[in-house]
Amino acid sequence: MLGRTANATFWMYRYLERAENTARLLAAGQRMALTRGAQMASQEWASVLTTLGLKDSYLTQYDEYSGSHVCDFVLRSKNNPESVLSMMERARLNARMCRSAITAEVWESVNEGWMSLRELLSKQVRSANLHEVLMAIRRESAVVRGATHGSMLRNEIYSFARAGTFLERADNTARILDVKYYLLLPSLSYVGTPLDAGQWDNVLRSLSAERAYRWLNAGRSDIRSIADFLILDDRFPRSLIFCYHAMRENLFHLAQFHGREGKVHETMREADMKLSEITVEAIFEQGLHEFLLGFIADNNKLAGAIAEDYRFIA
Repeated sequence: MLGRTANATFWMYRYLERAENTARLLAAGQRMALTRGAQMASQEWASVLTTLGLKDSYLTQYDEYSGSHVCDFVLRSKNNPESVLSMMERARLNARMCRSAITAEVWESVNEGWMSLRELLSKQVRSANLHEVLMAIRRESAVVRGATHGSMLRNEIYSFARAGTFLERADNTARILDVKYYLLLPSLSYVGTPLDAGQWDNVLRSLSAERAYRWLNAGRSDIRSIADFLILDDRFPRSLIFCYHAMRENLFHLAQFHGREGKVHETMREADMKLSEITVEAIFEQGLHEFLLGFIADNNKLAGAIAEDYRFIA
């Protein structure tokens, strides 16, 4: 398979996952903003931008954190190259580049999803229809995922698709958890208060983890049990360890297809071993923020190793 086809497949699924994660984060931010006063709502929208890495670019255009401005900027602003609309356009462009390697069902779901979202985001999103737009973004991503599972051969193109999905998902989970722990609470005096509990509930909601967590941890809502669930519980499909187990499996399949292992497999084993051997107690002894920064750096290193081994742009 040509490197440009691998590259297009890998990035198509990264952009689709990133768009869905962004929609989840905006939905969680809206829920928190609606339950807080104006000042706390402003802080919540600022935290959304921080998590997405868009705070600095947002502040070049706006001097306050209002829900309408944040949502418009994140979803559709032409001045934001990382907007959801831009991500979907890039996903479609990459789908066109690898169209001969994906099924008609996958191409049609990407193309139709892009056309639908382009129409929805053709004008500023209001609070009245924000929920509809965010649900549409998540739905279109799910449709592509379903078409992928239901129609794609389990070959190397499928492995590149899944590797891109789980690499992006792991990065998103780590960033959301890190921003909450390190940036959202303005003071240690908030720890254990209703605000703190609400923020942790928001973290779980933004990762679609609330119900699964409650099933396994009835009556508990503390930082250690939530971190343990989001980092080390291999039953939850958005936990860091689940994502890395899935990536390891798909990279193993790529090694089988190509008849050799490369640098990426060594990098994957090292990163996977760190997760598999650590405990939540050891994470907090090291410092959750420090652990997550290390994980994000390792994740970026893994993305670079994939690009190097398979000759495409990280």
